[in-house]
Amino acid sequence: MAVTHDVPPQLDELVSTAHRIRQAIESVIEGKSDAVRLTLTVLLAEGHLLIEDVPGVGKTMLAKALARSIDCPVRRVQFTPDLLPSDITGVSAYNQQTREFEFKPGPVFANIVVGDEINRASPKTQSALLECMEEHQVTVDGRTYQLDAPFMVIATQNPIEMEGTYPLPEAQRDRFTARVAMGYPEPTAELEMLDVHGGTSPLDKLEPVATTAEVRALIEAVRGVYVSQAVKKYAIDLVVATRHSPDLRLGASPRSTLQLVRAARAHAALAGRDYVIPDDLQDLAIPVLAHRLLPSVEAQGQRRLPEQVVTDLVRRVPVPETRSS
Repeated sequence: MAVTHDVPPQLDELVSTAHRIRQAIESVIEGKSDAVRLTLTVLLAEGHLLIEDVPGVGKTMLAKALARSIDCPVRRVQFTPDLLPSDITGVSAYNQQTREFEFKPGPVFANIVVGDEINRASPKTQSALLECMEEHQVTVDGRTYQLDAPFMVIATQNPIEMEGTYPLPEAQRDRFTARVAMGYPEPTAELEMLDVHGGTSPLDKLEPVATTAEVRALIEAVRGVYVSQAVKKYAIDLVVATRHSPDLRLGASPRSTLQLVRAARAHAALAGRDYVIPDDLQDLAIPVLAHRLLPSVEAQGQRRLPEQVVTDLVRRVPVPETRSS
């Protein structure tokens, strides 16, 4: 029996608007279409992105390009060892004129928050983002303040230089929907970068191509993308497989299952489909799951990375047969 599903509203507009944003970002970031696509996927999935790679490959540039492509409040935070939690969330200050405490919002009160070198801040400061990223709210002095939608944290970190850094705890990494590695550009893309970036930064000329209201509408459309029971079960099977793998001492959490399905909805919508297929989950398995996993001692000895474990699991877990109409 064929499965029926409703077409989400504004799907054509979603593809068109996302294409404009993607073009704007790629006018700054050359030769990284996969990373740009994943960034848009995370944005439309109402998630957060961790950009992890060596210095100088455009991590912060990608975050800034997305932020400037959308006409919405954007704040950048440079994480340092002396950064305090209140420097991110805000603080209650005493007003001598009114003789009352007034809340002064921190940089987290923006639609897009760019956290540069997040692993340079102390664990106490890193934990200030936990409530913001999960519940889209901030609690200061017993009062809760809601964050405006869309809300996305884009954090960067350098995995090579470890002196003076604090590794992200598992709870913090689990809040990030996906992790992307930029990688070195191809020689042709690097040559084009020299031509484009040789004089002035293209970021200076980048203008917004979408509004906050348009992004909210796109997110609402993504929520309506259909996911069959078979595909949902396939997502669960992939996540459960990580918990039973002998190569891992920590598998993926139930939160990762939810974020994998949300990202798959956005992935399908960007492809012009109003339904999710197993290929969407397979394409997103590594960026969504790998950064949450901890390899076993044996796997570390064999230098088996979590990405390799996820690749093997995707090959082994049976793919459901799905039909749509």
